[in-house]
Amino acid sequence: MENISYKFEIFEGPLELLVSLVEKHKLKIDDIPIDLLCEQYMNYMKEASEQNIELACEFLYMASELMLIKSRMLLPRDPIKDEDPRKPLIDAMKEYQKTKLAASELSDMFKEFGSRMIKEQDDISPDKTYVADHSIELLRAALVRVYNETRISEKIIKEEFSVIVNAPRIPVETIMTTLIDTLRSGSIYLDSYFRDSSGKPELIAKFLGILELLKSKIISVDDVCDEETGVTDISTHAKITLIATDETIQAASLDSYA
Repeated sequence: MENISYKFEIFEGPLELLVSLVEKHKLKIDDIPIDLLCEQYMNYMKEASEQNIELACEFLYMASELMLIKSRMLLPRDPIKDEDPRKPLIDAMKEYQKTKLAASELSDMFKEFGSRMIKEQDDISPDKTYVADHSIELLRAALVRVYNETRISEKIIKEEFSVIVNAPRIPVETIMTTLIDTLRSGSIYLDSYFRDSSGKPELIAKFLGILELLKSKIISVDDVCDEETGVTDISTHAKITLIATDETIQAASLDSYA
């Protein structure tokens, strides 16, 4: 290994110097040639003393540790039972590398976010004093005002609003009761159950009813995936089945099940 030429760098500690030597000469940190590393470290110590640079006691202590490791490497040892004398040093250098990398990343984050201020979330309590009863006419009047501001005629408003107001109300309890009665005769396909709906209100009510019955473990929806595609065809594979007894249905405490 060629001798190191310094400008002269001042290292914060002996581990930083050792890691710098390993990186500079592309050594394998898991298999450090301790003789060469010790030689380069001592060259740094010698050059520092020649330039009258005061070295901390940590550098002197590390120099003695390197000499100790070097002498232990010369002694015979069992590679299976005896620990590698370099292992504590290697572990310390690896940990230092991780710390150095983390410090670099944190430094970049501090430069980007260090001057920012975060405002704590305000606690806003709900206003319980507003209890006005909004009738349908009041809501319609508000909708008229909104549409007037957007230049839409009142006729269109009444037509669109009437669709919402006059939409059929389908109780979910009735849907669930009807489904249970149907399933007493046998399972049905999920696809045909949804398709046999008069419109969106009934379709939504059926969907909510199935969710409630599944949650209460009254029914089960069993599906079988196609082995080739891995996709379930709900028209031929997904079945709704009644799995609860009459006693269980009545014990569920859900209106109109029985």
